[in-house]
Amino acid sequence: MKGFWAVCKRELKSYFVTPVAYVMLVIFLFFAGYLTFKERFFENRQADLRVFFGWLPLLFVFMVPATAMRLWSEERKTGSVELLFTLPITVTQAVLGKFAAAWIFIGIALTLTFPLPLVVAKLGNPDGRVIFISYLGSFLMAGAYLAIGCFFSALTKNQVISFILAVVGCAALVSAGQPTTLNYLSTFLPPGLITAIESWSFQTHFESMQRGVLEFKNISYFVLVMAGWMTACGIMLNERKAA
Repeated sequence: MKGFWAVCKRELKSYFVTPVAYVMLVIFLFFAGYLTFKERFFENRQADLRVFFGWLPLLFVFMVPATAMRLWSEERKTGSVELLFTLPITVTQAVLGKFAAAWIFIGIALTLTFPLPLVVAKLGNPDGRVIFISYLGSFLMAGAYLAIGCFFSALTKNQVISFILAVVGCAALVSAGQPTTLNYLSTFLPPGLITAIESWSFQTHFESMQRGVLEFKNISYFVLVMAGWMTACGIMLNERKAA
């Protein structure tokens, strides 16, 4: 555990020693507020955050890969990954430590959106349980995005390529649950396969949590996605370490 915490603290500190993290936070918070209130939020007279959470999958498609792209690409580019693995820590500890630091950073970004629930509470009497479960789903979904970003960051030394691949991968898993995508695929794919594709979409499981439905299948889905992509990341790094 010492190795895990050492990597986590080192990585989390590295986010805030440069202005990049602050710029990312400001951009995220700006668009979170802008997209929430731009569509006649006050005129609709609905005390909820459905618009905000509805935009999060799209915001995360760009924010989370931007957070993850430097995790391993920068280490490999500078050659410091070899130095990291000479320390008394395992690859698993290093992978989990970096992942935890980036996940905490994203959690901070979500926490900083607290004025939105306060505004909604001021305007009416929102369902606190729905908002809490929606935030929980957002955090879990961000972790799934992040695991994909970690894998592609370990795949290449180029941060831009890592970012693009992660964006494409995340966007594909989000759009797979969109009605327009499913309607198009239904024109040439069997219904059983359409159902399977929909069940693997971030959108499908997140929308369920947006409605305040806390089910094991949705939580386990995001946990399994994280576990699968992080395992793939660890396997790749172990192979490069042995090479």
